[in-house]
Amino acid sequence: MGILVTGLMPLQSAYAQFQQGGVDHPGSWYVGEGLKHGDFFSYKLCFVDYKECADFRMDLWIQGDITVGTETKWLAQVVVYDGNKITKGNIELGKIAPEPTGGSSELGVYRSAFKSSVVWLSAFANADGPKKFSAPSWGKIGNIGGEQILPKQIVPNGLNVPGGYFDEVIQVGWRTGGANSEIYIVDNFPFPIKASTWTHVSEGIPPQEYRFELLNYQENVTTDPFAGIVDSKKQNEALGCPAYESLKKSFKKPTANFNYQVHVLYGPEFPVDGCPMKWQIKFISKFDDTEFLNQVQYDVRVIDANGSWQRSLAEDEGRLFLFSPSGQALVEFPVEEGPGTAKYVIWIHGLAPSHI
Repeated sequence: MGILVTGLMPLQSAYAQFQQGGVDHPGSWYVGEGLKHGDFFSYKLCFVDYKECADFRMDLWIQGDITVGTETKWLAQVVVYDGNKITKGNIELGKIAPEPTGGSSELGVYRSAFKSSVVWLSAFANADGPKKFSAPSWGKIGNIGGEQILPKQIVPNGLNVPGGYFDEVIQVGWRTGGANSEIYIVDNFPFPIKASTWTHVSEGIPPQEYRFELLNYQENVTTDPFAGIVDSKKQNEALGCPAYESLKKSFKKPTANFNYQVHVLYGPEFPVDGCPMKWQIKFISKFDDTEFLNQVQYDVRVIDANGSWQRSLAEDEGRLFLFSPSGQALVEFPVEEGPGTAKYVIWIHGLAPSHI
């Protein structure tokens, strides 16, 4: 039996050309507007290319200017709190578009996440090209369909985030892959205060691309707020911890009820109490070794000789479960089980979106 359905359907790219926004608010805005020496920001954020959008906290203090070649940039001191790991360093931000273009190598992945989330709008709105709130469009996204970046509305009654209450918040957004992406900005405030965006997909459920919210903001901070904070890498070096970036050891097993397969690579080869350990976990179909499972809710737990649950990595991070949209997860955690033999269990709750 064949079924033929006919009708008119506008193509996404054609539809994008007729999208219009613009709000009744005077003036314009760009990323970095009003940024100055002594500003302190704290953000909770995630980015899809780093641990599949697992949250971390990034604190940033604008220390002053730095000259690189013929260019003057902002020099920002940064501390990142990623689970149990603390990474400390600095980044350089452009004056025209405050995208991080240099700084400590240890902050590389976080610098990339910050560029692709908190300051992502600088590709459309920067000091050389501020955007009016009343403009019908701020530009097109360069993916399939070319969706428009639209100033959508002035948020009624303002917006409360952990970093405080903001009045006259402008919602900027677009729709792609069947989901609404939204960024919230405030006139004369350097960075957006909140965002939730989704990756473009042609079918299926779009994964989160990035999300963030402002946790804290202070002005005129004149002394280094990170002076007493010790980087985890330096702590590990002081303890004589082995390197763990190379994941040489591995095992592959089915789950207890044979519903799934799990393949784990880990390092260091000989874990040390009090030192970090890294795992790459691959959740695989029991029918096909090359098919990764999607939207896996899981945990890594420690059990004793009697099978009693002693520790949960999800609970250590304040979560109900860990989540892997792609079925390929990277977890990093300190070994706290003491000398001897520890038994780790990968506990799979099931396959479902993170909000279910």
